[in-house]
Amino acid sequence: MFVAEDMYQLGSQRSAIRELFEYGKQRAAVVGAENVYDFSLGNPTVPAPDCVNETIRDLTQKLDSISLHGYTSAQGDIETRQAIADYLNKTYETAFSADNFYLTMGAAASLSVCFRALTTSPEDEFITIAPFFPEYRVFVEANGAKLVVVPPHTSDFQIDFEALEKAISAHTKGVIINSPNNPSGAVYSKETIRKLAALLTKKSEENGTPIFILADEPYREIAYDGVEVPYVTKYYDNTLVCYSYSKSLSLPGERIGYVIVPDKVTESKTVYAAIAGAGRALGYVCAPSMFQKVIAACVGNTGDIELYKKNRDLLYDGLTKIGYECFKPQGAFYMFVKALEPDADAFCERAKEQDLLIVSATGFGCPGYARVSYCVDYDMIERSFSAFEKLYQSYRKEI
Repeated sequence: MFVAEDMYQLGSQRSAIRELFEYGKQRAAVVGAENVYDFSLGNPTVPAPDCVNETIRDLTQKLDSISLHGYTSAQGDIETRQAIADYLNKTYETAFSADNFYLTMGAAASLSVCFRALTTSPEDEFITIAPFFPEYRVFVEANGAKLVVVPPHTSDFQIDFEALEKAISAHTKGVIINSPNNPSGAVYSKETIRKLAALLTKKSEENGTPIFILADEPYREIAYDGVEVPYVTKYYDNTLVCYSYSKSLSLPGERIGYVIVPDKVTESKTVYAAIAGAGRALGYVCAPSMFQKVIAACVGNTGDIELYKKNRDLLYDGLTKIGYECFKPQGAFYMFVKALEPDADAFCERAKEQDLLIVSATGFGCPGYARVSYCVDYDMIERSFSAFEKLYQSYRKEI
């Protein structure tokens, strides 16, 4: 083969989530879109806040083409970076400046440049806690390191610290955390973050080198019932924050986000330079210029989070009433449902017989569960309960 085999495999096979989404489009053409209950993708249906479209209109009317669409500094416009810093400092009592930020094409790019910047040997390892976003494996391995998975703690989906401590080795470069979590909807508590910080401080001292937290935070603002999402840099110095506006501003297709390298990070200037170098090597310099300006104007705004909460409550109440065992999400817009048989893949295949598209959590490192994405239309959730009921009854008949 005259192309890279690993890249060929990635390019020739969609992720399981994308495969299910494409299947849904095919079924919609056969039975009608209203008869397909597609809970596959985390594609926000809540509209972007008004400031987004208003800012775009203002920018296109007031700025010339070069000012609007021209290159920015490689790490992003200083005005945008400072606007984000000012907002975070006011909201979370942090002390960031523009120089702590590297703007990227979304959280995927943010994570990728961090993995590339921190990986110095093929033996290097990054740990993630199940359930986890499956693309972490792609990002880590593509940048020359290994992904180590800590099993899930399914009683509350907090971190199993005994298992995590066993997973940490002399090769550990970082621990990836995602809170609010895709796919469980769990939010790590202050107690969890404090225990994680204490463990990594101890292990960093034992290893003689820092172990980083990579905080993947595209769902930070999407939390319910007054649940607090701790700002991790306040608890652990060697934290790199990877953020995207895909979810908070409902801009998944615009690919805009950032990495924060706080001053308290060990040799922070060196780490920042390595991240900038990784951005250069991977072709991630100069995030989309118009949306940098949109972010500067709209920082702190979000879509209507209450609409996601309304969907969550409808779905949770409806599924538990039928008889499903569900983890009630504290944030994000995914619900974890216990499969009605040990093989979650088979369970999700059977769900397709009802044109019910839900994602097996086997690929998320959590066998026996399925992910139901509820960033969908409210009326689709209501219409889907008949399909969920039929799926449930199909198992009851086998008892």
